[in-house]
Amino acid sequence: MKTPPSPAVDANVRSTHFSYLIKDYFPAVVAGMIAVLISYAGPMLLMLQAAQAAHLSDALSSSWLWAVSVGSGLCGVGLSYRYKIPVICAWNTPGAALLVTGLMTVPYQEAIGAYVVAAALAFIIGITGAFQKIMSAIPKSLCAAMLAGILFRFGVDIFANARSEVSGAPILTATLFLAYLLFKRRSTRYAIVLTLLTGILLSILFGWGNPPIIHLGNETRLWSLALTTPVWTTPQFSFNAIISLGLPLALLCLTGQQVPGIAVLRAAGFEKAPVSQLISITSITSLLLAPFGSHGINLAAITAAICTGPEAHHQIQKRWIAGIACGIFYILIGCFAGSLKSLFLLLPHALVTTIAGLALLGAIQNGLSNAMENPTEREPALITFIVTASNITVMGLGAACWGIILGILSYLLLRQPRKQAS
Repeated sequence: MKTPPSPAVDANVRSTHFSYLIKDYFPAVVAGMIAVLISYAGPMLLMLQAAQAAHLSDALSSSWLWAVSVGSGLCGVGLSYRYKIPVICAWNTPGAALLVTGLMTVPYQEAIGAYVVAAALAFIIGITGAFQKIMSAIPKSLCAAMLAGILFRFGVDIFANARSEVSGAPILTATLFLAYLLFKRRSTRYAIVLTLLTGILLSILFGWGNPPIIHLGNETRLWSLALTTPVWTTPQFSFNAIISLGLPLALLCLTGQQVPGIAVLRAAGFEKAPVSQLISITSITSLLLAPFGSHGINLAAITAAICTGPEAHHQIQKRWIAGIACGIFYILIGCFAGSLKSLFLLLPHALVTTIAGLALLGAIQNGLSNAMENPTEREPALITFIVTASNITVMGLGAACWGIILGILSYLLLRQPRKQAS
């Protein structure tokens, strides 16, 4: 008869197992944190600019940030857990850029009505399966090229900091780059984590960040943490708002966010991702949160590349933890959106851009490699990459949309067998 293990031995086994889990999933958790950090350090500024242009109150702008943060977090946690893939969600960044000028001419309640219409349209396209059929018809090489083109400027931004006139930016960038190479040589999994910690430590030591102080008129006070209360705004529907905001928001969401988002998952090896479910669930979440200010929740592209690559976890089947972590960070920040929106502005810009670029090097490499894999598709893929990386905007459509359009056109024309000369 076997002797049962003593409580002390059992406790040691549990402790060892718990320590292993923390060590095993730590890079995935940090990948989720970096993805959230990048989301707030860049796209959030567009939302704040749009809120200022529309003269929204602090309560309404905080509610807006609460809605997109909590919505992105809930979708990310739920979808990542349900399908065991790293589903990273975010808000409609091109749509936020549109609202910088759009909210100046449309009353806020009518803008909310336009948000509802945009989310409903995206939901219908997702639930009917039309979006999945479109994505299935696009060659994988073109999706990989588009991903590489989207992320290319983030790699360039690493070295663009070297000519920055901001105090400490060139030194911080050079130090972080050297630290990344040294850490990568010793440990691929923890290179980004250690580089980020190095950057934060240097920023604190040399005072390259901004102090946590808020200026209110003639008063100056220390930053404080407080829960954000969401504000309901009853939608009003007008033809002008639907045409000028609703339809463009739906188009920008699908072409500028959902298409690259699916492309990231496919390029990372998650080719069986349930496209229709991902599109419809993010769209219905946008619909439910629109009265609180959400202009659109969708799949992320740039930040998703951080959480779907080997930097998040060397085993592809465990990278979904990064999606869970990212979603939880979004929810926590969303609950304190009013206070934390100023806290993210305290980090040095050079730190954020350098860490983003370094974290995306692997995704850029994989995108270019997959784009050039098929000899018969290399030229269309190259065209897709160049157009996407050009960052052009024509007729209101961004570079990613034009990249995939011109790439498909090139693919269709060049794949036809040439007529032999008589």
